[in-house]
Amino acid sequence: MPATLKSFGDHLREWRQRRRLSQLDLALDAEISTRHLSFLETGRAQPSRDMVMLLAEQLEAPLRERNVLLVAAGFAPVFVERALDDPALTAARRAIDLILKGHEPYPALVIDLRWNLVAANDAVPPLMAGAAAHLLEGQINVMRLALHPEGLAPRIANFAEWRAHLLERLRRQIALTADPGLVALLADVETYPVPPAPDRRPEDFGGVAVPFQLLLGDKLLSFLSTTTVFGAAVDITLSELSLETFFPADVATAEAIRPSA
Repeated sequence: MPATLKSFGDHLREWRQRRRLSQLDLALDAEISTRHLSFLETGRAQPSRDMVMLLAEQLEAPLRERNVLLVAAGFAPVFVERALDDPALTAARRAIDLILKGHEPYPALVIDLRWNLVAANDAVPPLMAGAAAHLLEGQINVMRLALHPEGLAPRIANFAEWRAHLLERLRRQIALTADPGLVALLADVETYPVPPAPDRRPEDFGGVAVPFQLLLGDKLLSFLSTTTVFGAAVDITLSELSLETFFPADVATAEAIRPSA
């Protein structure tokens, strides 16, 4: 059913079931009666704006979806979506640029909810060299670039391990956000053929981390990655950004990308 035709109760029930909560669970979390929650889901009661916000918070619905819940209940959306170059986001953009630049000479990049590249530091383009032009033109999708056989995939030494890691992360995002764009992205990248693995044995990190191991010429670069988000964002754009930073996982990698004195 199109989102515009769903009632508030339909949306509420879907999010509750997505979070695998019973009516009793959600009612207890929100400190309301199970009867009232049941009436909200069936349309026998209409929520106040505060009640919509309370239930959305308990369900950990993304900001974009909180707007959907508000509109379905007959209220105006609360959360604004701005372009990252909007003057209102100047401070956030400055913080992003400082982090990206400060992380050099190691790679760092920013992606949106659907894995589109938003910004990157100067250490990233050399790692993309050799990928097919169609993957680097226009808006670059980092997930497609990493997994496509004409992208980075043939040069990722531990490709099977890294692919499994990325796909699992994508599935977790879908479970959290129910975003149709992510569903389409997963369906797309799962069709990509898996290229033969390079003739290298990936380093064993004992199961505590999944390294990103990329062949660059005759060198094997090994990185550990971290993901940072804006934890208190009230703007949709900021709430959907992820800052991906890569650190050398061994001395050889650190030396290989360290600038010459």
